Amino acid sequence: MNKLLVITVLVTLLGLSAQGLRLPRQAEEGTPEEPAADVAEADGEQGTLEKLTSVVKGYYDTSISTASSWLDSIDGLKLKEKAKNAISDTTVAAMTYAGILQDQVYHILYQQ
Repeated sequence: MNKLLVITVLVTLLGLSAQGLRLPRQAEEGTPEEPAADVAEADGEQGTLEKLTSVVKGYYDTSISTASSWLDSIDGLKLKEKAKNAISDTTVAAMTYAGILQDQVYHILYQQ
């Protein structure tokens, strides 16, 4: 159950991150678009926000790899085969009870 919860959270995070971490800024009308010089890149050092972002990305990549390994282990359980067997067993039982019900209705309607 814990794995299912973690996988659900990770899939949700993956869906949210598909939108991207940054949105491009819209240029104001009438001003030409000029690339802004990044002070941290000019100094060759990472700022606090960049460090935090890189740490979060690292944790995110680790969690995605863990979720992928869990999904691979789930595939090894042959869940599709088990589901097909459960459906076929349920169908056989339902057909049996439907036959019994049909026989009972027939004998109620056409008594001898």
